[in-house]
Amino acid sequence: MKNRAWFFQGDQGEFALEQPERNTGLYFPLVNEAGMMSAITPNLHGQVTSGHNTFLTEPVSVMDLHNSKASRNFWVYIQGEGAWSVSGNSPRQQSELYAEEKEASFVEAGFLWHKVTREHRTNGLKAETINFVPMTGDKVELMKVTLTNQGAELLTLIPTGAIPIYGRSADDLRDHRHVTSLLHRLFVSEFGLEVQPALSFDERGHRVNKVTYSVLGAEASGRAPIGLFPETESFIGEGGALDWPESVVANAQPTAVAGDQLEGYEAIGAIRFNTVKLEPGQSVAYVMAMLITDDRLDVSRIAADYLSEQAFNTLLEQNQSYWQEKLGTLAFNSGDESHDLWMKWVTLQPVLRRLYGNSFLPYHDYGRGGRGWRDLWQDCLALMVMEPEEVRDLLLNNYAGVRIDGSNATIIGSKPGEFVADRNNIPRVWMDHGAWPLLTTLLYIHQSGDVELLLQPQTYFRDLFVKRCKDRDASWTPEQGNKLLTRDGQIYEGSLLEHILLQNMTTFFHVGEHGNILLEGADWNDGLDMAAKRGESVAFTAFYASNLLEISELLLALQARGQETIEIAEEMMVLFDTITDEAVSYDRISEKRSLLDRYYERVVPSISGKKVSLNISEAATDLKRKAAWLTDHLRRNEWIHNQEGHEWFNGYYNNDGERVEGDHPEGVRMTLTGQVFPVMGGIATDDQVGRIVRAVDRYLKDANIGYRLNSRFGGIQQNLGRAFGFAFGHKENGAMFSHMTVMYANALYKRGFVKEGYEVLNSIYTLSRDFEKSRMYPGVPEYINEKGRGMYTYLTGSASWLLLTQLTEVFGVKGHYGDLVLEPKLVASQFDASGRAAVETLFAGVLLKVSYINKNNADYGDYKIGSVTLNREAVHYEGAEGRVSIARSLLASLPAGQGHEIEVVLV
Repeated sequence: MKNRAWFFQGDQGEFALEQPERNTGLYFPLVNEAGMMSAITPNLHGQVTSGHNTFLTEPVSVMDLHNSKASRNFWVYIQGEGAWSVSGNSPRQQSELYAEEKEASFVEAGFLWHKVTREHRTNGLKAETINFVPMTGDKVELMKVTLTNQGAELLTLIPTGAIPIYGRSADDLRDHRHVTSLLHRLFVSEFGLEVQPALSFDERGHRVNKVTYSVLGAEASGRAPIGLFPETESFIGEGGALDWPESVVANAQPTAVAGDQLEGYEAIGAIRFNTVKLEPGQSVAYVMAMLITDDRLDVSRIAADYLSEQAFNTLLEQNQSYWQEKLGTLAFNSGDESHDLWMKWVTLQPVLRRLYGNSFLPYHDYGRGGRGWRDLWQDCLALMVMEPEEVRDLLLNNYAGVRIDGSNATIIGSKPGEFVADRNNIPRVWMDHGAWPLLTTLLYIHQSGDVELLLQPQTYFRDLFVKRCKDRDASWTPEQGNKLLTRDGQIYEGSLLEHILLQNMTTFFHVGEHGNILLEGADWNDGLDMAAKRGESVAFTAFYASNLLEISELLLALQARGQETIEIAEEMMVLFDTITDEAVSYDRISEKRSLLDRYYERVVPSISGKKVSLNISEAATDLKRKAAWLTDHLRRNEWIHNQEGHEWFNGYYNNDGERVEGDHPEGVRMTLTGQVFPVMGGIATDDQVGRIVRAVDRYLKDANIGYRLNSRFGGIQQNLGRAFGFAFGHKENGAMFSHMTVMYANALYKRGFVKEGYEVLNSIYTLSRDFEKSRMYPGVPEYINEKGRGMYTYLTGSASWLLLTQLTEVFGVKGHYGDLVLEPKLVASQFDASGRAAVETLFAGVLLKVSYINKNNADYGDYKIGSVTLNREAVHYEGAEGRVSIARSLLASLPAGQGHEIEVVLV
């Protein structure tokens, strides 16, 4: 093997890998906005689906990728030699996997297409297979196989495309797998096979089904195939298998032609094409389409749109242009071209998460589709940079999921702003959920200057559960709908600011016996789910503390724009305790909990609908007092000194009310999460940040897998969470969890610990790029396990945070109430040989290229901003040293539809 790792080709992020089948678990996403979601491997395995209940191919987990024999196979029967698979999916080819002489194979991929090239070991036949999901309104995946005779002799070939059709819900994989095949109705058309089950059997009930699953094929010219093998059992033959089917191996004649219908069998789109004679140097191509439709096909329309080489090539070109344009709104140029191209794949990941949710890729086999509450807000971080025109409406819609008690819906519908009651009426509250919306909204306000968004009205979510899901309201019925009503039956709306206040202020009073916010069902770390009664999240107490301070500053920003008062629901006044006659001592846990109970009683089962006017200055002062109390509390009570002389913040209390972190008989216990939010939110002093860095390096940094999420706790910790049932070094128990590692870097950059932050970010890139260990394509994984393998690729919120950190902290391109702020925090190695580093991004509706010129090759801390030009003309700016601000009005006046360059000279 010449290359044991993937390598970039060109400057558009395309990459290649030789002998890709030598790597377990590799897969690649193919997707479109219409709802087609595919995954494909180097041997064309994977899955094709449009949702949990509509899988065209069999649902697969990552283990199935190398254990299952099903795939998008394409066979060639070579006269005089026998059967050969263009994807290597045959026992004969797989037996040569570790041989000295093996078939040459190669995978290439770009945005978003996948190509596998394979060469027959003896006769010179080369197969090139390209797959992609076109950007049309159809749920369709296309596949083109090109066969080329590179040998010296004539080859006589009989091609057969063979793609198994599962055609039902993922729930049927084990539950009634055979019975549901009896529902299948198979219709043979001129170009292939349609499967339309008569009924759907799943948790939704037995319903008449119209959804149709199809596999069609044609020659390059659009010429139809000669026949089909539609039944799996007949295609493979008695004793046969999908990787060695009798119909191909014995070169059998097709069993079905257009117009045939069958019932009650497992189906396969096994399409037999005409015999072809290939002279040396000649090529022949075939196009196959996999479709999921709401009803039977208009086959003639599908054939015209997709089933020719000309149509395939045109759609592929359109697909490539679509993704390049979408991803072209953010690009980095530094001293490391490989890193810049790697970041292009990270840029894709938030878009993939919007389209896939957290499901429908092989590692993400636990989901049923959609996203969680936290995902809604964190994915918006990257969309704010890449698809800013959509963000305002997304934010506004998302707030409709907030309950009047400060909690929120946890099941997210497929449409924007659609929320449904908790699945199976299982009440659960993640205590961190209320913290994220403000962070995302604040970023939007700073990027756009749209402070008025805070005053936009929105409804509240309502269901059976009340008082943060601690109680049920027997008076509520589903017929009332999922919107909060006033006592006179009207739908209630409050401003987004009111929603934000509720989420953060109710949580402030929801504390445990040590004065920190109760952990409840879990926080960001879903694995800490067994300390609902006495567990406390010190980490997110720090997050909420910084939020309260941020909200007070937002209020003052509104005031500076002429707003003297805000309107809130009258029931909320009790939460502003310092400006009412219901003030409580924040040192007394019972008083804080009692105040919260009084609020709950006022909003259950409904609210009056009346609003009160609140003075902004008084409200801001109340919030600052709350933030100050939390900050002082955390610094005084949660700062740890251990026997080795290291210091850091405790992150949690368990369900026995015990502090989790610090010295322990089984070793020092420490969490990264417990350090990130005190650093990011300004709870930790500058001196404490330095001490935290040293403690993290001592107890969490590992040369092999980077910064661990936690040290080894020992035991399964049933008083804290399921995470500790995982083996140490895997997932939420001590792996390098990219999300929190990136947030740690972000926090360090925010606090001016730039070199330390760069080391953290660079470790993620280095680990992901080390293919010998990570075994993953370009991008950032959810986590790196104990062996250094990248796990749960593509769908991770860490991608949004990595993009945000790279843009706003490393390159220092960010907004401040709509104005552009430039505050570079680049280290010397991030400039190219000419001393230049640049980023292209959208801001104020125009595409900007911000270039930093560092001719002295100075390191961070040794340079300051000397001059700023816009399109080569000096520009007025405010600021000094390492930070400048450019008025939004100047940028907004620039012509749209063309690029503009800001050049910053560092001296």
